[in-house]
Amino acid sequence: MTVTAQMVKELRESTGAGMMDAKKALVETDGNMEAAVDWLRTKGLAKAAKKADRVAAEGLVGVAVAGGRGVAVEVNSETDFVGRNADFQKLVHEVTRVAVRCDDLEALKAADLAGQPVSIVVQEAVATIGENLNLRRMASVSGDHVAMYVHNSVADGLGRIGVLVAITGADHTFAKQVAMHVAATNPLALSEADLDPVVVERELAVQTQKALEENAASAKPKPDAVIQNNVIPGRMKKFLAENTLMGQMFVMNPDVTVAQAAKDAGVTVTGFVRMGVGEGIEKATEDFAAEVAKMAQA
Repeated sequence: MTVTAQMVKELRESTGAGMMDAKKALVETDGNMEAAVDWLRTKGLAKAAKKADRVAAEGLVGVAVAGGRGVAVEVNSETDFVGRNADFQKLVHEVTRVAVRCDDLEALKAADLAGQPVSIVVQEAVATIGENLNLRRMASVSGDHVAMYVHNSVADGLGRIGVLVAITGADHTFAKQVAMHVAATNPLALSEADLDPVVVERELAVQTQKALEENAASAKPKPDAVIQNNVIPGRMKKFLAENTLMGQMFVMNPDVTVAQAAKDAGVTVTGFVRMGVGEGIEKATEDFAAEVAKMAQA
């Protein structure tokens, strides 16, 4: 498979690896992007890549809470300038308000807004706002109490990152602090039990290969039993702690985990949603002539 400059650029942006390392990883994995990320990580050339770290589209996330239910909605635009447009902000706010009574994205698109389906309202706003718009996704969470937090807020309930945290317990201030924590740390799941097994298996494969290669290259290699029973489990424990909300150290008190902080507050965190503008969307690229020329010289 031909490795293109676009593929190399995408891999570099998602991993932070150097250009030639990214190119080699793609060659070694026949252009498979996820396999290339893992290849780089086994060589110690990249960190774990989350889709949220990739190049983002523009727009706004809207969040709203009604009773024990919170919703987050993302509406994309072509430029960040539109996010400061009063008409666009009003549109996202109204769509989010409607979303509170909808079960999913399809229901939201069909729901009534000022006498028309939401999907039609968004489509017609393209003419007045002057950019292509896309009602991309919706997520919700329910609980005894739902706290919300908006990072980089441009208006009430609107911003670049929207977070909802559901709890049982009376400490609503703590719930808001957890929402701020989620915005900052972007956990993959609530707890180890909630992590996608595929993600865990992939991480185990990466850490196993990396530990074996590092040990083989060491001047004083450890016994295989130590690698299998201590090193690899230790690295997986660290991965789980860093990527689950309950296992992370609480940003408001780094001496304790979120799980311990919740216990101390008499609260149980039952769910969360974190939605950032453009997560996983590849933005249109510009001129790669310089990179192509550099690669050709290698």
